[in-house]
Amino acid sequence: MLMFGLAGVFMAQAHAQPKTQEEVYKASDEEVIRLVADHILEQPVTQFVGVSDGKIYNSTKEIPKGEDVRFRSPLMEWHYSSGVTNMAIIKLGNYLDEKKYVDYALNHVAFGFDNYEYFKKTFRDDRNHWHWPMGQLWNFKELDDCGAMGASVIDVHNINPQKEYQEYIKNSAEHILNGQHRLEDGTLCRTFPREMTVWADDLYMSVSFLSRMGAHSGENKYWDDAIHQIIKMDEYLWDPTKQLYYHCYYSDLDRNGVAYWGRANGWITFAIADLLDVLPADYPKRDEMIAILEKQIVGFSRYQDEDGMWKQLLDKPDSYQEASVTALFTYGVAKAVNQGWIDSGYKSIAQRGWNAMKRDHITPEGKFINVCVGTGISDDLVFYYNRPVGDNEKHGLGLILNAGLEIMKMNAK
Repeated sequence: MLMFGLAGVFMAQAHAQPKTQEEVYKASDEEVIRLVADHILEQPVTQFVGVSDGKIYNSTKEIPKGEDVRFRSPLMEWHYSSGVTNMAIIKLGNYLDEKKYVDYALNHVAFGFDNYEYFKKTFRDDRNHWHWPMGQLWNFKELDDCGAMGASVIDVHNINPQKEYQEYIKNSAEHILNGQHRLEDGTLCRTFPREMTVWADDLYMSVSFLSRMGAHSGENKYWDDAIHQIIKMDEYLWDPTKQLYYHCYYSDLDRNGVAYWGRANGWITFAIADLLDVLPADYPKRDEMIAILEKQIVGFSRYQDEDGMWKQLLDKPDSYQEASVTALFTYGVAKAVNQGWIDSGYKSIAQRGWNAMKRDHITPEGKFINVCVGTGISDDLVFYYNRPVGDNEKHGLGLILNAGLEIMKMNAK
């Protein structure tokens, strides 16, 4: 199914490579976002590595019997973060008219469909499905498994239609609408670590797909469900005193968790922007969606540091500055200004966030650093304080691409 030359995917255009952090900061917005995108392209997403022999395998057909393999790069995973990156790099490629960026996403998705059957046939119950290469492609359990990746398959299918993609999209829609656990009022929830818990993260994991599926299918039920999820999450998670969203709500205890975790708040911003991007101007409750987004922007702007960054725990000045929430909030504000959803006076919030990331969080190699690793919910606030940050962590790459693209658009005006 791979239809595009891999050599073309990984050939970056010749641009002057910044040598110092100061040169990154002084570079143009386009130069910086190309720097990040080209570094993503340098990481192979169509190769496995043998666990015992260390050999490189270009497909499952090359893997000898009995050899266990892992992905050569974590960006290969069938993981929601890869879905975010795929969607962002397609948007960037379209905006810059750069086929190599679009091809990256097309090849990642095609490679998954070309190879997942090998792992499905050899699956053992002694390992959770998300620990199998591409296990989340064929075994849906939670929204993480099919929400953002399903959304990215829709974007890829729109460019390169395939019967297998359409079937996967249909299965993802069935799981999100009818398979995923919900509260009695229809709010999507998880069964762990407590039964029927509402996570802020899941607004993006669901709405990223539902918004695209509404446009893809022409059926309003997907947009209506997305609107319902935003309204209910706002009811369960919004703290009118702090003007922030809690990370979670425990339905069995009828109370919220303890943390106003940054990235979880950012996922809500991202989800609403995704829906508004496709919702017709006269669609019922569209104005309510804009009002919720602006309410959140006003709220989180109160917690922006002087240098433009936001914290891991938004209301805790002693927690560390975290890059992925800064990218999400920067994107959300810039996107809302560019689309005319909010007043242009907000744009300085986004510009400060972008400048801060250019100054300290995008390296001369194109790495996006100081991004918190994957994070579950906890009633131990120190758990959030102590979450490590990764070197070019996968959870942040699509977010910085989106932020940079909207900043380019904002400044082009």
